[in-house]
Amino acid sequence: MAADRSGRPARRRSAFTPPRHVRLRDGEGKRIAAEAAAGSSSEPHREDGERLQKVLARAGFGSRRACEALISGGRVRVDGEIVQEQGVRVDPAAQVIHVDGRRLQLDTSKLTLVLNKPRAVVSAMSDPEGRRDLSEFTAGHSQRLYHVGRLDYETEGLLLLTNDGELAHRLTHPSFEVDKTYVCRFDAPGGPPRGLVKTLREGVQLEDGPARADRARVLAQDGREAVVEVTLHEGRNRIVRRMFASQGFELTALMRTRIGPVLLGDLPSGTTRELTGRELGTLMAEVGL
Repeated sequence: MAADRSGRPARRRSAFTPPRHVRLRDGEGKRIAAEAAAGSSSEPHREDGERLQKVLARAGFGSRRACEALISGGRVRVDGEIVQEQGVRVDPAAQVIHVDGRRLQLDTSKLTLVLNKPRAVVSAMSDPEGRRDLSEFTAGHSQRLYHVGRLDYETEGLLLLTNDGELAHRLTHPSFEVDKTYVCRFDAPGGPPRGLVKTLREGVQLEDGPARADRARVLAQDGREAVVEVTLHEGRNRIVRRMFASQGFELTALMRTRIGPVLLGDLPSGTTRELTGRELGTLMAEVGL
């Protein structure tokens, strides 16, 4: 990963890989069969509903003809069932629709934002000590938004804000094991120890139990400092900082760059953006919605 002029690792632009299959799960993260998710009836057609290709076109999947091709190609699921025949009518307010494994969020009252949280901001909507909090970043929205998980006071980077309670629950529930990636900077005279990355991947012992990185790699080193990227799915308090501290390194900077399929990209510090329909659909599919 290249560094910018300030010496920080350059931020990647937003990108993600859509899931190949819909991962149907209940609210506790347990896998469920497609027929169980569909309810008592596996018939997706609703006589008083709206034509499926019209719903897809309104959701941004192209012209009606292009949406008919998606349906014919077996790329659309309604309530877990593949729909290939034309003319099927659906109720977008009550039924779950996926295209290529991505969930369509058809509820326009739901809003999910990416925030690039600056340092010295509390991950709370208010702070009794008068420190900067998240309310300043949500003031421009009429919806009442909540933060999904936390970043500690000195940590910067990707934080999700949403009013979708079920999405927030699944993203923070440990059963769904959503990956999060962090870029970690620390003093390392002479370079980081050769075995540091291997140790992080194999696991370290913390006061509240073992912790292990799913992936770890050195991004940069100059003989004075080192930058290591770590990916893990745990969400224990200050876990990344504590993992490095267990090996004798105090982080001088910590930035979260990814949650599941959503990347921070080049979003400036202290600003927000709304998730695209493609991003949101992929994120929802990641947690079985």
